[in-house]
Amino acid sequence: MSIVVPFLALLLAGAFVAYHRMRLVVWTVISVVALAICWFAGVNQTAIIVAAAIVALVSVPVLLPFLRKPLITAPFMGVFRKVLPPLSKTERIALETGSVGFEGELFTGDPDWNILLNYPKPQLTAEEQAFLDGPVEELCKMVNDFEITHVHADLPPELWDYIKKNKFFGMIIPKEYGGLGFSALAHHKVIQKLASVSSVVSSTVGVPNSLGPGELLNHYGTQEQKDYYLPRLAIGQEVPCFGLTGPFAGSDATSIPDFGIVCKGMWKGEEVLGLKLTFDKRYITLAPVATLIGMAFRMYDPDGLLGDTKDIGITLALLPRDTDGVEIGRRHFPLNSTFQNGPIRGKDVFIPLTQLIGGAAMAGKGWNMLNECLAVGRSITLPSTASGGAKAGAAVTGAYARIRKQFGLSVGRFEGVEEALARIGGKAYKISALSQATAAAVDRGDVPSVPSAIAKYHCTTMSREVISDMMDVIGGKGIILGPRNFAGRSWQAAPIAITVEGANIMTRSLLIFGQGAILCHPWVLKEMKAAQDPDTRAGLQDFDRSLFGHIRFGISNAVRSFWFGLTGARFGAAPGDAYTRRYFRKLDRYSANLALMADISMMTLGGKLKFKESLSGRLGDVLSHVYMTSAMLKRYHDEGAPQADQPLLAWAFHDSVHKIEESLSAALRNFPIRPIGWLMWALIFPFGRRAEAPGDRLSRRVAATLMAPGEARDRLAQGVFLTPCANNPGGRINSYLSKAIMAEPVERKFLKALKTKGIEALTFATQLDEAVAEGVITQDERKLLEELREITMDTITVDDFEPHELRSAGYYDLPGKQRPQPQQAA
Repeated sequence: MSIVVPFLALLLAGAFVAYHRMRLVVWTVISVVALAICWFAGVNQTAIIVAAAIVALVSVPVLLPFLRKPLITAPFMGVFRKVLPPLSKTERIALETGSVGFEGELFTGDPDWNILLNYPKPQLTAEEQAFLDGPVEELCKMVNDFEITHVHADLPPELWDYIKKNKFFGMIIPKEYGGLGFSALAHHKVIQKLASVSSVVSSTVGVPNSLGPGELLNHYGTQEQKDYYLPRLAIGQEVPCFGLTGPFAGSDATSIPDFGIVCKGMWKGEEVLGLKLTFDKRYITLAPVATLIGMAFRMYDPDGLLGDTKDIGITLALLPRDTDGVEIGRRHFPLNSTFQNGPIRGKDVFIPLTQLIGGAAMAGKGWNMLNECLAVGRSITLPSTASGGAKAGAAVTGAYARIRKQFGLSVGRFEGVEEALARIGGKAYKISALSQATAAAVDRGDVPSVPSAIAKYHCTTMSREVISDMMDVIGGKGIILGPRNFAGRSWQAAPIAITVEGANIMTRSLLIFGQGAILCHPWVLKEMKAAQDPDTRAGLQDFDRSLFGHIRFGISNAVRSFWFGLTGARFGAAPGDAYTRRYFRKLDRYSANLALMADISMMTLGGKLKFKESLSGRLGDVLSHVYMTSAMLKRYHDEGAPQADQPLLAWAFHDSVHKIEESLSAALRNFPIRPIGWLMWALIFPFGRRAEAPGDRLSRRVAATLMAPGEARDRLAQGVFLTPCANNPGGRINSYLSKAIMAEPVERKFLKALKTKGIEALTFATQLDEAVAEGVITQDERKLLEELREITMDTITVDDFEPHELRSAGYYDLPGKQRPQPQQAA
C-alpha cells in the first residue's frame, strides 16, 4: 500500500494547485515537501524516487525558459499553425469588431461574479422616464392594432405624425443634431412598451433606431453628412431604411452580388467622380415609405480611378429616394404584420463618392461598420420586442386564466394549464432579464457581438414559445381575430423575428459558440495572433506565454469539472445571499464544463470544428444559458433580492440548468471522437446527469404568481402597456383581476345555492333575484356578481363580422381579378 502513497500525494497536490489555479512552481514545491515527508515517514523509497523523477521531468523543462521554448513551445507552435482553422476576411472582421464583457468570464471556468454584481444597476434618467410616461404612453393609447393590421394595413396618418413630431425616430441621434440622445436602456424600454401593444408600431419605431442610416452616420458619417441628415432623420423629415438582404445573400451578407463601379457621371448638373450601382434587395423594412436609403454593396474600381485596388470591398452609401434609377417595389406582406416592408432595385444608378457613408475614406470598410452597428442593433430591437410581448402576455394570460372558468373552476387551476402558465412566467422572466442585460452592456460601451447573438436567438425563440402557450391557454379567444383579440397577431408574427438579423438556426449553430469560443476565450485568440505574428521571435515569446497559461487553464477546468461533478457543486466560495449562493456555485460548475469542452473540441477537431454545427449549437446553448442565468441573478440582486420573485427566478434557473445538462449530454454522446466523448463524460458527469426540469410544485407557485395581484407580478409586468382602454383588450382583462378575485367568495356561495337551495330560475338576472329573495346573497353582493358577469363577458367575448367587412377592398382592383356576382334565388 505504501507504494501508492507518493503518487497519491502528487495527484492530490496537483488537484489542489489546479483547482486554485496556482503556478507549476507551487505544485513542485508542495510535491517536494510531500515526498520529503513520505521519505521520513518510511514510505517505500523506490516509489518516492520514481515520483521525484516524475516531478523533475515535468518541472525542469517547463520552469526553465531556455529548455522550454526549443523543446516544447516551438514544436507545438508549428503544429498549431498547421491545425489553426483558416479565418476568412469576414470572420476576422467579426472577431476584431466585437468586444468582450462579462461573457468572457464565463469562458474562464472560474467567473469573478463580483464583476457582474458590481455593475451599476440600469437606471433611466428623469428625462427618459418622462418620455416613457408621456409620449410613449400616449402613443400606446392611440394604437388600435386591429385597425392597423386589418383595416389600414399601415399606421394611420395620425400615428405617423405623432411618431415623427415626438422624435421617436431620433432616439439614438445626439441632442446636438436634434435627436433625443437616449441611452440604450431607454431605447430598450421604449421598444418593449410599444411591442406590448403592437409589433407593427414597435418595428416601425425600432428600425430607424437600429442598424440603418442614423446609427451609421452617427458613428462614421462625415461632419457634412451628419449636419445635413441627422437633424432631418431626428424629426422624421427623412424616413430611413437600409438595404442589406437580397435574393442571393440573406444571412451570408458578405456574399452580396450588388455592386458599384467607380466612374464619372453627372450629379446635380456637374460631372463628378462616383459609382454606378446595380442592386436587388428584398425584405427591407420601411422601404415603401423611405426617403433615404442606406445601401450595402461591393465596390469595384476596374479603371484604377481611385488607386491600384480593383476589388475595394463592401461599402455603404446613402441614396435619396428620388435618385434616378432607384425603384421601390411593391410591398411585402409578412404574415399579416403590416409594418412597411418591400424590395428595392436599381440598375446603373449613379451617385457621387460624397454619398458614401463616411466619404471616400470609408470605402471598403462596410463590413467592419456593419458588424459594429449590427451587434448594437441586435442587442436591443428584437430582444426588446420579445420582452414586451412576453411580459404583457404573462400578465394578461394569468388574469384570463383566473377569470375564465370551466366546470366551476378557474382554468388556471387545472394542472395542465398551470404548466403552461409556469412556462409563460418563467420564460418572460428570462427574456426580460436577458434583454435588459444586453442593453446595459451597450450603455457600458461594449460592442457585444456574442451577447447580442445570444439575446437575439433566445429572446425571439422563447417569445415564440410563450405565445404558443398563451394560445393554448386562451383557446378560442386567441384564434378569433378582431379588436378584442390580444394574442392572435403575435401568434402570426412570431416567426418573423426568428428570421431577421441573422436566421436563428444560423445564429445558434454558427455564431454564438463560433464567435464566443475564440473571442471570449482567455487564451485562444492570443495564441492565434502570436502564431501568425510575422516577427518570429516576438511571436514565439507571446505564444510561449499563452500556451502555458492555456495548459494551466485547461488542467484546472478538468479538475474543477470533476470536483463539481462529484460534489454536485455544493461546496466552495460564492457570492450572493443565502438563497442565490447555491445558484452561483452551479454556474461555476457549468462555466468549468463549458471551458473544458471548448478546449477539447478545438484541440481535437481543429479547423473541422467550424463545420460541426450540431456540436457548436449545443455548446452555444450551454454558453447562452449560463449567460442568461447570470443576467437573471444580476436582475434579482439589482431589485433588492425580493423574496416574492423567488418562484420566478427558481423556475427560470432550473429550466436553464436542465437545458445546460441536456446540451452537454448531447454534445458528449455525439462527440465526433467517441473515446474523447466517453472520457469527458467521466469528468463532467461522474455520477450522471442530476439537473431536473422545474417540478410541479414550483410550477404551481409561478402560475399562482401570475393569477393574483402582487409585487412579483407587478415587477414582471413593469414597463409594458397595460392601461385599460378601448383599444387595449389585454389591459382591460388585466385590470379585471382584482375585481374577479374579490367576487370569488360570493360566486362560490351563489353557485352552491343554485345546487342546494333549489333555485329554479333560468336566466342569470332571475337567479340573482331569487338568491336575494332567499337571503343567500345581499344586494351589495348581487352588484359584485353582476360586475363579475360583465367583466367575464368582456374577457371571453370574441368578435364577429359581416362578410363584406372581411373582404380586401383592393384585391379586386388587381388585373384579372373579377368580383363574384351574387347568385339569384331559385
